[in-house]
Amino acid sequence: MLRIGLTGGIGSGKTTVARIFETLGIPVYYADDAAKRLMNQDPALRTALIETFGPRCYKEGVLDRSYLASLVFEDESKREQLNQLVHPATIADANEWLSKQQAPYALREAALLFESGAAEGLDYVIGVSAPAALRLQRVMQRDQLSEAAVKKRMATQLQDAIKLKLCDFVIVNDERVALLPQVLDLHEKLTALAAQPMPH
Repeated sequence: MLRIGLTGGIGSGKTTVARIFETLGIPVYYADDAAKRLMNQDPALRTALIETFGPRCYKEGVLDRSYLASLVFEDESKREQLNQLVHPATIADANEWLSKQQAPYALREAALLFESGAAEGLDYVIGVSAPAALRLQRVMQRDQLSEAAVKKRMATQLQDAIKLKLCDFVIVNDERVALLPQVLDLHEKLTALAAQPMPH
């Protein structure tokens, strides 16, 4: 089975693309959802977060995401600390999940696929590309955030131009080029690649 990464900047439409793959019967691991689950349920990770960021991280036993976000988006060293705790736990969880999948290929969807080191061990990576202005607009609408807040988040991610050069395939999600045919075409390619014997 092939292990495929799916990445793109904030607001590029990764989740939309991932959902299309899911309708084609392809299992998708959502790194963000997994990170939230692990931060609430993984005892070692919870302890590490409380030791690093203080007991206010959890409200009545549940992760206080807005409090944590307020800490890390303002302070790069704190964001680094958070990533160093959460990324390894998520990568280990993803690898365990991938090992159980039965499809020709499975997707691992993550915004920080390259930044976190999660791209290592994957066979191919798909990048979702969208113009910065469109991404900005999407995130402002989706998360009810100001333009400045979204730009700050965009600045924490690897530049799209660099990220897309690292990808093996690129899907354009600019609301001009139809998404579905691109995904179907890629699905055929990946299914064919998965059927080939792996070089040893």
